[in-house]
Amino acid sequence: MRAILEIILLVLDLYWWVLIAMIVLSWLISFNVVNTRNQFVATVHRIVTALTDPLLRPIRRIVPSVGGLDLSPIILFIGIYFIRRVIILYIWPNVF
Repeated sequence: MRAILEIILLVLDLYWWVLIAMIVLSWLISFNVVNTRNQFVATVHRIVTALTDPLLRPIRRIVPSVGGLDLSPIILFIGIYFIRRVIILYIWPNVF
């Protein structure tokens, strides 16, 4: 059971970094630092968007953007943090 919990925590950590990559890449694209006509940038953007959009889309429907600022990644970060803390503090100690 602990192996399963470790895998879940690892997946949550990896998703955390994918979400950060999505945020940074979207800023770089918005400020024209990188160009999406570059095939590598377009591929990375497509992959990161495909990984993050399924969880961000329902949050975006509930929470509107504030002045053009998308708050859905922040809410997803809080959700991931909450799930990690519940696993570490409540589930992990009770597994033998």
